[in-house]
Amino acid sequence: MLLGEALADRASKRKQLEQVAARAAAVARYQEGEEPAENANELLATGRTLVGELRELIRRINRTNSATELEPGFTLTDALALRDGYAAQYKLVTAVADAGAGSGQGVAWARQLRSELQQVSAVHVADLRAEADRIAEARRNLDVRIQQAGWATELLE
Repeated sequence: MLLGEALADRASKRKQLEQVAARAAAVARYQEGEEPAENANELLATGRTLVGELRELIRRINRTNSATELEPGFTLTDALALRDGYAAQYKLVTAVADAGAGSGQGVAWARQLRSELQQVSAVHVADLRAEADRIAEARRNLDVRIQQAGWATELLE
């Protein structure tokens, strides 16, 4: 099985587990004299099986990520950490740029009267937007490399 297939399988199993858990919770209690639509204990057993399968799949994915190098000394695990860093950096820069531009404050930066104080930006919004664009591009390029590796790498035991 390829790493990319394992990642797709992991997503599918997580969704299945979420659905089974919701169904089990919905029928965990029922009114006396009525029958629940499904057996909560059977659903619980199915959920436990899915958790075990997920645990094993995640272990194998993590082992593969840490052993697969995109380039010498730079593993898939390193790349995933870098990608997460790009995401956090992008979120930070865009949040500050949005605040500097006056976005998301509910009220536009218009004054009602000339006597009201005008608000000014403490940051250079255009520079922050350009930085955010560079971060987004770096993340997209890294994502392509991660995807390529996922579809070219066999999942380890």
